[in-house]
Amino acid sequence: MSGLKLFHMTASGATEVAPRLAETEADVQGLVETHMETLLGVRFLASEYSTGPFHGGRIDSLGLDENGSPVVVEYKRGLDAGVINQGLFYLSWLVDHRAEFEHLVRDRLGATAAARVLWSSPRLICIAGDFTRYDVHAVREHRRSIDLVRYRIFGRDLLGLETVASVSGRSPAVRRVRRRSTVLAVKDGPSTALGELAQALDETLLGLGDGVNCVQRKTYRAYQRLRNFACACPPQKTKLLVYLKVDPKEVDLVPGFTRDVTGLGHHGTGDLEVQLRTLQDLDRAQELFHASYAAA
Repeated sequence: MSGLKLFHMTASGATEVAPRLAETEADVQGLVETHMETLLGVRFLASEYSTGPFHGGRIDSLGLDENGSPVVVEYKRGLDAGVINQGLFYLSWLVDHRAEFEHLVRDRLGATAAARVLWSSPRLICIAGDFTRYDVHAVREHRRSIDLVRYRIFGRDLLGLETVASVSGRSPAVRRVRRRSTVLAVKDGPSTALGELAQALDETLLGLGDGVNCVQRKTYRAYQRLRNFACACPPQKTKLLVYLKVDPKEVDLVPGFTRDVTGLGHHGTGDLEVQLRTLQDLDRAQELFHASYAAA
């Protein structure tokens, strides 16, 4: 995986665990489908889903991500120039068959999940042994949300995933306009300072690294790097609430700043709530933001 080396350490020395490709494409598919929510943040819906006699194809995997976006997952054992075009074909089919997909979600996950399907940002995830620089360039030219993920198997039971490219499918100009209208939409007329804090939070989360994409829902805005790593709610009168994918048990919780919300209902995803009232709070939260980004 792009120069990554893994070693098994013992008292007598270190032995390199050589990376390898799966024996077949089906092996990769089986591994990911069995643990899809843990690996990709996507709830598994169906395998080898038929697109009907007219299209004559089968979608490798269908799923629904943490924000309710439909997901098509396509797999290739090694390097295959056709995986992106094949995936885009199935993604277009899916968008044209919304009712069928929502019916599938209703059957597998229930009516509530079906009602929350977000068609503004359907996603394609391509998982393969490798990609070329032409593949990376190609996804950046599309107006679709696409993730290219390289895999390797280490030893008998270790699976490595590396995001090679991730695009949200929006042009920079559109993205800037939407960002501004979103982050300044503050409830109940708060101060200008809180509006500026909301914008600073947005810029901070987007600037954590390459491949950060945003998904806007009615009650929160998700920042994702393949999986969600932060969800920011619309500002309240005196504070901003951000939910992170950080284990609260590994954090020294500070009343009025951080809170364990494991098992508690809230908008977005994540078990650690961070409360921001000032720019100083934003600075205090930097380490937590980076930890959540790294975990994603």
